[in-house]
Amino acid sequence: METLVRTPQLVFMQPQRLVVPLFQRPYVWNEDNQWEPLWLDVTRLASKALKSPAEKIHPHFLGAVVLQQVNKNTGQLQERTIIDGQQRLTTMQLLLDALHCELVALNAMQPAMRIEPLVRNAEAFCSSPEDTFKVWPTNRDRPAFNAVMRASHPIDYDSVGYRGEKMVEAHRFFSSQAREWLMSEGENALSTRASALETVIRDRLQIVVIDLAAEENAQEIFETLNARGAPLSSADLIKNFIFQRLLESGADVEKAYEQYWKEFETGFWEKDISVGRLFHPRAAIFLNHWLISRTGKEILAKEVFYQFKRFVDEQSGSNRMMDLLQKIHASAQIYRSFVDGALKLTGDVSRLELFSYRTGVLESEIVKPLLLYLLDPDETPIGEVQFVKALDVVESWMVRRMLVRATTKAYNQVFSDLISQLKKGDRANAGDVIERYFREQKTDSSYWPDDEELTREIEQLLAYRRLRRARLRMVLEAVEDFRRGWKGSDVALSKERVARGQLAIEHVMPRRWQANWPLSVGDSEEARDARIHTLGNLTLLTGRLNSKVSNGPWLGAEGKRDALNDHDVLVLNRDILKSAEIGWDDRSIKDRTETLANIVVQVWPVPKGHRSSFATKKHVVHKSVDLSDLIAAGLLKPGAVVFPRRKKFSDRVAILLPDGQLEVDGVAFRSPREAASAIAGKPTNGWWFFLTNKESKSSLRDVRQEYIASLALDTDDDDDDDDGDDDDDLSVSTTN
Repeated sequence: METLVRTPQLVFMQPQRLVVPLFQRPYVWNEDNQWEPLWLDVTRLASKALKSPAEKIHPHFLGAVVLQQVNKNTGQLQERTIIDGQQRLTTMQLLLDALHCELVALNAMQPAMRIEPLVRNAEAFCSSPEDTFKVWPTNRDRPAFNAVMRASHPIDYDSVGYRGEKMVEAHRFFSSQAREWLMSEGENALSTRASALETVIRDRLQIVVIDLAAEENAQEIFETLNARGAPLSSADLIKNFIFQRLLESGADVEKAYEQYWKEFETGFWEKDISVGRLFHPRAAIFLNHWLISRTGKEILAKEVFYQFKRFVDEQSGSNRMMDLLQKIHASAQIYRSFVDGALKLTGDVSRLELFSYRTGVLESEIVKPLLLYLLDPDETPIGEVQFVKALDVVESWMVRRMLVRATTKAYNQVFSDLISQLKKGDRANAGDVIERYFREQKTDSSYWPDDEELTREIEQLLAYRRLRRARLRMVLEAVEDFRRGWKGSDVALSKERVARGQLAIEHVMPRRWQANWPLSVGDSEEARDARIHTLGNLTLLTGRLNSKVSNGPWLGAEGKRDALNDHDVLVLNRDILKSAEIGWDDRSIKDRTETLANIVVQVWPVPKGHRSSFATKKHVVHKSVDLSDLIAAGLLKPGAVVFPRRKKFSDRVAILLPDGQLEVDGVAFRSPREAASAIAGKPTNGWWFFLTNKESKSSLRDVRQEYIASLALDTDDDDDDDDGDDDDDLSVSTTN
């Protein structure tokens, strides 16, 4: 056995075939979990190389692969079996080939020629057509892989066929991303950017290659490598590093531990927190954020320990380790204060606590390094006016981008760059510096949506469908506060904000409107089905209405109007009752949507005269999530059994196949809906229908929502829950 650290150049350069055994699972990596993070890592390194050519670029680690040599006759093409790592090796081939295609299309021939030997074996070494490829996937994926890898330049992906296949979609993704990145600075910068990107992919990525001889026991080694362990977090590694240094300096390490580190080993700091789809102890996340706040550099979670050591070495002239430990401890107290502040859901709340709550609802951990910088106890305090302005600006930027569903994929880079700008600028006027920074942003990943775009988007947004419930609730809470008199720095006469995170979202005109809410002349059912989910038809209640009243008519003893009046503790509902004494119809919804859009613009303002030039170019891409995505994320395992929700179908279980299909009675179905409909004998929402655990009543929908929440996706999830009114349901579904 030989273990070596290799670059893609060294892994793929020599003539060879890396073959995926037939028994391995199909290719399941996807955009959100693997392709996009890999691409962001690659472009981050390429951008560093362009920005600081003389600075050493530290390689990015891709993981490990296990290969086993195959005995071949003399003169035959060398071959290895991929024991472990087929997903990353296949992805690298798709990425390299897509980049090669784009380089050729853009006439960047020299970098293209340096890439080509990494994806094609020279004809002299090929005795069969498949010998052309460096990697040869399992049977299931070969047709799609062969089609996209052999496609002529420029590739017309619709003509390639195999629409929806992961192989083709991966190639399409990397191709579009490469083209966008290469041309982002115009044709004059193409040559330089092409060379930087190609060099990073060939020589600045690293793979640990474990190369087995033909006679070695591959299964034994595979099981050992994949044995479950308890890896050390970055907080554990940093702790060991700090206290080892303190020990070497003769410090009282026990006293230092008790005073400055012991708290990090309590439940608050050891709790696992989600960052994207991964979980890390809060202490490790804090240390990551602390480093970003101190350096103004983008630091990934996996780089924290290395970057911390580097920071210590660079600061050794001015900071002793004990001083550094004290600074970390002081910042940790500040960090905990605004984390706890976000949980304060009732009563008086400071601007920082409200900011922490709202950005927490947006699930944006990356804003915390900025707070650590603004509240740094080692720096001159920022005045109240400028501090509040800084929070107002950042919150406006984040909420507006959420409402127009702009991308969040580069937020790490945006906030590290913002901190870097603050370090160079006027700390005393931090609010002005931040406002100027966001006003000047012109790219899709960082621009600040203006009033015109925000209003337009809100008026057409199916808010109940497209926004997660917590985010939608937060927006309605802010509107309620505004109507109570909380406007900018003005304090409402009542001095009381609405309770946060606790109220129920209610449709004024119900989702099941057909029985009691006749259509207006000339209107259509399709138009109304969409309109009822817009912001103007939504409100907050202290408790859910029962389904009979919720779906009842507007007027009458059991009408919706009287029900809202009974729950009238909010100004939002008084406004509705005042404007709709006689009836609530489609025009009422449209008018109220416009009114609420105008309030939102005032709650989260932009500077006077601000115009975002990027808005006219933006388009929102909705994503569909299927079972193969959940497999790729590790949330479901191939071979798992899912159970019908209804007892009368309890014997019709489905088995999850490696490619994301569901098998029922020996028949494979491409989606949960198809499988559920086949069992129920009528169109049925399969995400709701199938349970992953009969005891907890967890459904495929629950797993899907966990995945969506972890990645902050904007999905095309338009399915209502089934009514759940069968007497023999295994569980009771809830309605809004």
